[in-house]
Parts: sequence; C-alpha cells; structure tokens
Amino acid sequence: MTTKTRFAPSPTGFLHVGGARTALYSWLHARANQGEFVLRVEDTDIERSTQEACDAILEGMEWLGLNWDQGPYYQTQRFERYNEIIAQMLEQRTAYKCYCSRERIELMREEQASKGERQKYDGCCRDKAPRETNDPFVIRFKNPTEGSVVFDDHVRGRIEIANKELDDLIIARTEGTPTYNFCVVVDDWDMGITCVVRGEDHINNTPRQINILKALGAPVPEYAHVAMILGDDGAKLSKRHGAVSVMQYRDDGFLPEALLNYLVRLGWSHGDQEIFSIDEMKQLFKLEDINKAASAFNTDKLIWLNQHYMKELNPEYVAKQLAWHMHDQNIDTSEGPLLVDIVSALSERAKTLKDMAASSRYFFEDFADFDENAAKKHLRGVAMEPLKLIQQKLSTLVEWNVEAIHQAIEATAAELEVGMGKVGMPLRVAVTGAGMSPAVDLTLLLVGKTRTEQRISKAIEFVANRINS
Repeated sequence: MTTKTRFAPSPTGFLHVGGARTALYSWLHARANQGEFVLRVEDTDIERSTQEACDAILEGMEWLGLNWDQGPYYQTQRFERYNEIIAQMLEQRTAYKCYCSRERIELMREEQASKGERQKYDGCCRDKAPRETNDPFVIRFKNPTEGSVVFDDHVRGRIEIANKELDDLIIARTEGTPTYNFCVVVDDWDMGITCVVRGEDHINNTPRQINILKALGAPVPEYAHVAMILGDDGAKLSKRHGAVSVMQYRDDGFLPEALLNYLVRLGWSHGDQEIFSIDEMKQLFKLEDINKAASAFNTDKLIWLNQHYMKELNPEYVAKQLAWHMHDQNIDTSEGPLLVDIVSALSERAKTLKDMAASSRYFFEDFADFDENAAKKHLRGVAMEPLKLIQQKLSTLVEWNVEAIHQAIEATAAELEVGMGKVGMPLRVAVTGAGMSPAVDLTLLLVGKTRTEQRISKAIEFVANRINS
C-alpha cells in the first residue's frame, strides 16, 4: 500500500509554526516512505475563512519547499459529495435527524452538569422515526453504545476510548452544511489517506472519526498526534512570544532551510545530531521518534541555525534569498557589487538576511553622515595624513583587487611608521560611514575604486572641518 499523508489547515489565519511543523512531519513521513503528500484546505468555517488566509498558507508551504503531490483540495467544493454520504447514512440508519431545540439541549446540559455527569447528547431522537414536518433539525451520527475504540498512535501508543463516553456527533447543521469532523472523515476516505499526522488537540476527535469510518465501511488510517509547541516561558506559543507566522520568519531574515531544520528538531531527534539537510530528514525521519512531551521554542537556537545555513549553503542560493530583503528595504542593487559577493563577505557576522541587507547598504548607496561615535574615535586630526596618503596610493592602483589594496594599506602604515590600525580604522570609517565592516581590503574592493576615492575625500574634508572648528 502506498503511504499517503495530508496536511489540512483551516484558512482562518496565517500558517503558524505549529502548523508548519505538523506539515513538515506529515510531508517527511510521505517522502521517507516514497509516498504521496496531499494538501487540503478545510474551509467549512465560511464566516472565518478568508482568501487572504488561504493565500498565506499556500505561500508559506511554497516558501518552505513542502511541495504537495495532490491538491489543494477545498472542502467547500465538495459539499455535494458530503451530502450524498449523509443521505446514504440516513437511509442505512447510521445517522438520524435530531429535532431537539437549542433550549432543550442547553437545559439537558445544565441538568447533567448539576449531577456531575459528562455533558453529551442524551439520544432523545436517536430511535424515533423521522417527522413529516418542516421543523428544523440537525443530523447526528448514531455512535455505537457498546465496546471501545482502540487505536495505536505512532506517538502516543495505544489509546482506548469507551463508546459510552462519546456523543452522537452532529454531522450536518440545521442549515444543511456538513460539520468538520464529518468532512474530514469523507476526505480522508476519498483521498486514500493512510496516515493522519496532526496536533494532539485532535486526539478527542479521533475515536469519533474512526467510528464514522467504520460505519461507512471505509479503511481506518493510522494516526500520529504530535505535542504542542511552547514559548520560552513554558506557556503555549502565541503572538506575544514574537513571530509565529511562517512568513514572518521570512520577513525577519530566516532561511527556509534553517526554519525547517529547527522545526524538525522541535520534537524529533536522531541521536545528538543537530544539523539536518532535507535529504537527511527524508532518509532518517520516523514518526515513532517524535517526542510525546511538548517542545519549547528557542529563538536563539533558530538564529544559530540560520547563521550556519547562511555560511554553509551555496552563496548564489543565499544571494537569491537576500535579493528579497534588499528590495524590501528599498536598496537599489543595480549599481554595486554582486549579491553573491555580499553574502560571502558578510555571512560570518550577520545573524539574518535582514541584518545582512541593512548592513550592506553602504556598498550600494552613499551615506549622508558618518556614525557619530566612529567618527569621534577615528576621524580625528591624526587621521588626516594616513587618509591622504592611502588615497594617493589607491588612486595609482592599476588592478583593483584585495591583494593590491592590502599592499597599499601596508605600504601606507610602513611609510608613516604606524600600526595597520592607524590606517585601517580611519579608512574603514571613511568608506563605510561606521566602525564595523568585513576586512577593510575586501570592503574597499566591493565598494569600488571610484566610490572609495570619493568617500575618502569626504572624510578628509570632515577631518579638516573638525580641526578648524
């Protein structure tokens, strides 16, 4: 049997990291077993579902590279199929019409609560013949009253729920629209899903869904319910913990490879290994290795992984990712060094692509002012002679490369009988406007000869004004 998994988000909000991790685990289980991965949009909550949220989910999946083999399917486009199955169930008496009013249901629940009983439908209409009236009704599944539902969860192990604990679930509302738990069952059946990977908050739904599947004579898939993700403070991950939307991590400068590597380890492990390529994940991933306990999100760990991937991935690939941030920060890269060279120069010191873009602006644009602290420290009167001499030596260079620039800086220091720092630091501030940059010879190479000479002139003028003021 071909392994077939699915990811089935509701388009009522963005794709958050918890959903992304579930999607990743489901995707990996399919890929590890040479199976198929289905994307299904569960949009039956018509009031809360939006096209914007749906687009955000698809964008997040695409950015992460979690490609799907079938779909996306939309539940709102399958109502005819759901209603067909409901009609069959009514005919086979595995479902029934319930005419109980909302007031009766509320009173029933209040009485159950006062007696300390489990609140569930009491079966008032379960065995009554359908009425020949136009009275409003819902349709309920006739859940078995004897025995138990037993399933072996890949993460939780054996789970058993007595049928007497379960409700006669509503499968169609008064206005005729099918409910979530019913649509999921029909979808999993029709789409041939063999393993359902989802959050632990769905464990209570599973026995109900299994009973419906059995009533339909449909195969029961395997299940894997993964634990929730907590914030650094141990509370359930939420907006107050920072970015929880997958695309927010893109916007904040994280590479998809870093986020995927982080998410796969957020509840799953393979020995002590921390770094996993996508291919390694596919080869090594097993549902049984998922931890039962909740995992705490650690932003510092994600940043560490992001720095690793910015340094280790192909610079040309990272440059393509960086291009989005350059555009987002309105940095015109049409004149200046290649982005691949920026990646090579800055990957050792930048934490995110967003940081890298911001700190590379001086390679492409002239700056209005020098950083106040850097200028105060390094653009003083004693910097005038080194700046004039290095400008003179740089202007005579025929080849503009790192080696030639480095030799010019060394020659300046030697001629003035000063340390390299007495030349390099004023030069760095002159060319970048600040006190931090990659190696000064590499920095000058990327800034370019013309801009370098112009900026040194600007610094010399700044020093002269400072001397004369």
